[in-house]
Amino acid sequence: MKNAFAAVAAAQLLAYGAMAQQVKFTEYDLKNGLHVILHQDKSAPVVAVSVMYHVGSKDEDTARTGFAHFFEHLLFEGSKNIKKGEFMKLVSSNGGQNNANTTQDRTFYYELFPSNQLELGLWLESERMLHPVINETGVNTQNEVVKEEKRLRVDNQPYGRLVEFIFKDLFVNHPYRWQVIGSMAHLDAATLTEFQAFNKKYYAPTNAVLSIAGDIDVEKTKKLVAAYFEEIPSGTALVKPQFTEAPILKPMIDTAYDANIQLPAVVTAYRIPGRNNPDSKVLEMVSSILSGSASSRLSKKMIDEKKNAVAVQAFNFALEDYGAYITFALPNGNTPLDTLLADTDEEIALLQKELISQSDYEKLQNQFENNYLEANTRMLGVAENLANGYTFYNNTNHINGELSQIRSVTREQIRDVARKYLNKNQRLVLYYLPEKE
Repeated sequence: MKNAFAAVAAAQLLAYGAMAQQVKFTEYDLKNGLHVILHQDKSAPVVAVSVMYHVGSKDEDTARTGFAHFFEHLLFEGSKNIKKGEFMKLVSSNGGQNNANTTQDRTFYYELFPSNQLELGLWLESERMLHPVINETGVNTQNEVVKEEKRLRVDNQPYGRLVEFIFKDLFVNHPYRWQVIGSMAHLDAATLTEFQAFNKKYYAPTNAVLSIAGDIDVEKTKKLVAAYFEEIPSGTALVKPQFTEAPILKPMIDTAYDANIQLPAVVTAYRIPGRNNPDSKVLEMVSSILSGSASSRLSKKMIDEKKNAVAVQAFNFALEDYGAYITFALPNGNTPLDTLLADTDEEIALLQKELISQSDYEKLQNQFENNYLEANTRMLGVAENLANGYTFYNNTNHINGELSQIRSVTREQIRDVARKYLNKNQRLVLYYLPEKE
């Protein structure tokens, strides 16, 4: 089945490469407030069924962090009509794949099925929304699962706490200051009533979008959606608090220690606007210029020419309310971390001073257009991008405007955005070191 899906994706990529076509979709609201997005594509007999809930770690109580990620796991426990442990078996036994993931801003569940199993996907997601079983047995089971995940991906993972240390310095008021995995002590202390209240508040139609993409008949799918989702109570409309951070006006310097690493790292982090600010896309392009490939500026200078780094990276960590622009470098041999910092700063300063060449600009445009096309060849990617548009941009058609946005970015904008955000007095410098004995 995986090979079949891969072949389909490859065929679709070739078709999209020939023509950047518009992603057509139908959207509407059910009476209970659930937003529905349908995209028909009959090029292959597959369908992606997804539900995006507008809840992430930023929606948690300061004394109950980790709830959103915990629910990513908990809502696979079963439902009134699905026995414990049967959810994933139903998917795999019918030729499908499924998973979920959580960020600071949203939780995303999906199934990818042969298109003749569309109704099964709708039933599974409606059961998750309408009839979840949240009891002590499930909570205790998933508590252990989350603890093991934290041990594997954070506590025992080299550089696993890097983002944690960055965000606790960049954010003072905003809930982004804690990580998605949250606190195990908070989860241990939580009562069953608190878990049930969190579910009732956030996992309801008014806080969700159902996005379906693939080989579907739109009118028949509407009837199925109504049959499975209309009866679900709407839930209470949410008014989310707004958190504002004061501008960073002077440099911050911090040190963190990690028992799982042998090589130290030097990191810079700049607080930047959220993903719906046009500058966020420009900062993605800045990242690509600096470290997007082996021939990018930082890689060529520090790894190939000076050979003073074994790894170097710049990336835009885009979130809904704010973002973080991060650079990261690992020394080769005994190279001082401040040497790596100076080399990184030198390349950023060059971007702030001079326009990139026309040939580099054209290469960058081609790269981002290809990334856009590839992201929208897979039905799951289309379903998620449609949901992202509705959830984060209040515009489902954002999926079709993104390519124009990419093409509209100028060399002058790249220079000016680097000047605006990537300054030494606006950042954190973090020395991430092996833990001392």
